[in-house]
Amino acid sequence: MLPMKSHMYKSPSTAIPTVRDLTVLYEDNHLLILDKPAGLLTVPDSSRAPSLLDSGKEYLKKTRGKAGNVFLGVVHRLDRPVSGIVCFAVTSKAAARISEQIRTHAFRKTYLAVTDRPPPGRAGFIDTCLEKDVSRNLVRVTDVSRADRPCLRARTQWKIVQTVGTYHLMRIYPETGRPHQIRAHLAFIGCPILGDVKYGSNASLPGRMIALHALRVEFLHPVRMEKVVFDATLPDREPWNVFKKKRLNDV
Repeated sequence: MLPMKSHMYKSPSTAIPTVRDLTVLYEDNHLLILDKPAGLLTVPDSSRAPSLLDSGKEYLKKTRGKAGNVFLGVVHRLDRPVSGIVCFAVTSKAAARISEQIRTHAFRKTYLAVTDRPPPGRAGFIDTCLEKDVSRNLVRVTDVSRADRPCLRARTQWKIVQTVGTYHLMRIYPETGRPHQIRAHLAFIGCPILGDVKYGSNASLPGRMIALHALRVEFLHPVRMEKVVFDATLPDREPWNVFKKKRLNDV
């Protein structure tokens, strides 16, 4: 396992103003692992709002003396209201090798989610189809046995790791990586993510964030071919600070 090299990068005033404090969890000649705050896009979209990708490229330009259009490969992404760890590839070779690990499910991701509705048990496994509703920008859950047309199969493991008051902290392991998979699946079993009004939560959180955090990624380093594990610290605000005493290694 490679050592963590977490540090904060203070962006110059000419860079993107809303991502001036960039948390770098790890970097080498092949990888750039960043901690994305909730509310920030992973990649640019038509809104032209700031993105983590833009910030990462700015970071490479300033710290490595790179000029022009800097390459930074996007191998996976997080929804805008989600916080946590995002892995970028610094070279095209690293991007291709990590993408292959994602395709073969060798790239493992662990999430934490908070819900204020009791889940149906202490642990479970969800296996459904997902269908995209383009007009509403959400996905619908369809029972595999009842799917009347081709759909995206989605599988998610979940487990309650701690309960404080009405808050339930859940560990989520998606076996597949479909858009909105975790959000739709937790709503499907009756415990939508806190703040996720799009999928049935009655509570809204500041900045339209939702209580879903990408905690950990595990994969083979694209060059050294040894297992690497990276964690992102929980945000220091409610509802996450309710569970602050819970060690990350315990989940």
